[in-house]
Amino acid sequence: MKESTASSSRKRKSWAKWTIHLFPIPALIVYGMFVLYPIVAALSYSFFEWKGMARGGFIGFQNFVTLFTTEPYSSMFWNAFKHNVLYFVLQMVVMNGLAFFLAFIIYQKVKGAAFFKAAFFLPRLLSVIVVGFLWKLILNPNFGTLNVILEKLGLETLQKAWLGDPGTALIAIILVNCWFGLGFGVLIFLAGFQGIPSELVEAAKLDGAKGFTLLRTIYLPLMVPSIMIMGILTFIQSFEAFELVYAMQGSMGEPYYSTDTLAVFFYRLAFGSSTASGATAIGLGSALATVLFLFILVCTTVFLRLANKRDVQM
Repeated sequence: MKESTASSSRKRKSWAKWTIHLFPIPALIVYGMFVLYPIVAALSYSFFEWKGMARGGFIGFQNFVTLFTTEPYSSMFWNAFKHNVLYFVLQMVVMNGLAFFLAFIIYQKVKGAAFFKAAFFLPRLLSVIVVGFLWKLILNPNFGTLNVILEKLGLETLQKAWLGDPGTALIAIILVNCWFGLGFGVLIFLAGFQGIPSELVEAAKLDGAKGFTLLRTIYLPLMVPSIMIMGILTFIQSFEAFELVYAMQGSMGEPYYSTDTLAVFFYRLAFGSSTASGATAIGLGSALATVLFLFILVCTTVFLRLANKRDVQM
């Protein structure tokens, strides 16, 4: 009887052990359908000729060659790529720099720190589309809040058609994105500051370190992992920029493609526009999506290896 009970108990434990492995299956199915399948499909589509929505014959790397060597596709690709690079650089300098500074101030346990954390993160709770339309109204040259405030302050010379001027349109969108993502950066950096052992800080203070010296010698080296994380996330987000640009300037990257990004360019190619040739639009769009995916994958892998190498050295 005891042997039968022990055998039954072992079977139940064995079954329970194997049952645990079944729980990830639904998530894997969803991930495969909505992430892996589109990636594989885009890669395969890029090697075929397309006649509208009908797939034609296999043409190898011709879509990639067309994308990089045939006008207007090649010039539009590099124009959009340049804008994505600017997107990344400005976000790293403005958004992450300001987030680091604000996180450092909150870390000093200033009065109302909890309120500031919530206030900085609040925009992140809004939809990107809502944020885009809201700021489009604020930046309106006729009745927008920004120009009205400038007029009230007697700064009429600074008034602009912010989204209608090719020189300011992309900068305005990037700064709006910085406002939107600032709170997330503050939380990441604040978590990094709070993970620094207080003993190290106190020891540095006893040795006479203070102000900028303390920040340079103690805080910055120990904050490198958080800075690397935000750098990688900012890089990925910058080269996937689409929703905010689309909400504020549409699919043509107005004015005169001055706000075009690779994701917006892909949207035009894949779903049709005046710049898509029809027969090869899906193939060219898939080729662009593949190039963008591989570029982000390779750069992110390099960044992660550098971050891991630094962690090992430390």
